[in-house]
Amino acid sequence: MVKAPGTLLVVATPIGNLADLSPRAREALRKAALIAAEDTRHTRALLQAMDVGTPLVSLHAHNEPQRVPELLARLAAGEDVALVSDAGTPLLSDPGFELVSRAAEAGFAVHTIPGPSAITAALAVAGLPTHRFCFEGFLPARAAERRATLVSLAHEARTLVFFEAPHRIRATLADLAAQFGAERQAVVARELTKAHETLYRGTLGELAARAAREENFARGELTLIVHGAAAAAATVDSAELRRTMEILLRELPPGRAAATAAQLTGATRAAAYALATRAGAESGRKEPPLDEEMP
Repeated sequence: MVKAPGTLLVVATPIGNLADLSPRAREALRKAALIAAEDTRHTRALLQAMDVGTPLVSLHAHNEPQRVPELLARLAAGEDVALVSDAGTPLLSDPGFELVSRAAEAGFAVHTIPGPSAITAALAVAGLPTHRFCFEGFLPARAAERRATLVSLAHEARTLVFFEAPHRIRATLADLAAQFGAERQAVVARELTKAHETLYRGTLGELAARAAREENFARGELTLIVHGAAAAAATVDSAELRRTMEILLRELPPGRAAATAAQLTGATRAAAYALATRAGAESGRKEPPLDEEMP
C-alpha cells in the first residue's frame, strides 16, 4: 500500500511569552516527523519547555536551497514536516519561502497553524490607522541605501511597519525624521509580550531625541509603526515634477518613471504620465497606451 504524501505545516510560535503557543501549534509540533527551524538551539529551548521531543533540522537563509530537496523527500515519503522561525510567523522577514513555494509547486498540502506575529501585535496597540498598512521588513543597513529607500516611501499613504535592529534604531529614527518630517506620528514597540514590553509614542522627532538619550531604547526586539503620509497638497510643484520626469525617463519606461515620480513629488501617477506622453510626442517617440504601462 502506497503511503499518502505528508503535509508541510507552517507553525507560528511565540514572539516572547511562551504561553502564547496555541494548543493546536503544540500538538502539530509534537505530531510532526520533523521540525525545520531557523535556529535549532532557540527552538529546542521552546520544545523542551513544551515537553515536545520531535527531531529538529536547521533551515535558515544560508542553507535553505540545499535543505529543501531533503525536506521535500521527507514529505514525499509520507512524513509531516513543521516549519518554524525563531519567533512569530514564518516567512515574515524569516526563512521558509523557498520551502513553501516548492512544496506547493510539487503538489504537497501546505497548512498554516496561525498565531503570534510582531507585525499585527504592534499594529493592534499602536493607535495608528490599521485599515491599510504595508510591511517593509528591515531597512537597509547602509545609511545611503536606507535613506534612498525612505525617500521612495515618504509619500506612502498607508501605515508603515518596519523591523529594526537595536544598534541601528537611533540612526533609523533620525533618518525617518529627516525624510518623512519630524512631525509624523510613530510608535516604537519594544520587547512585545515580554516582561519589559514598552511602547514609545510620539512624533518621529520626539522619538529620535528620546532614543538618543535613553539607553534602554536600543535594547531588545523592535517594531516600528509609522503613520502614512497625509494626502498630497492640491497643488504640486510642476517644475519639480517636470525635472524629476526628465531624469527618470532617461533610465525607465514611462509607466515606471511616472510611478516613481509620483512617490517622490506627491503628484498623481496620471499627471506624471501625462508629462511623459507629452515628452514622447515632442520627441516623436510613440508611447504605449496608459493601461499597458501604468500599474
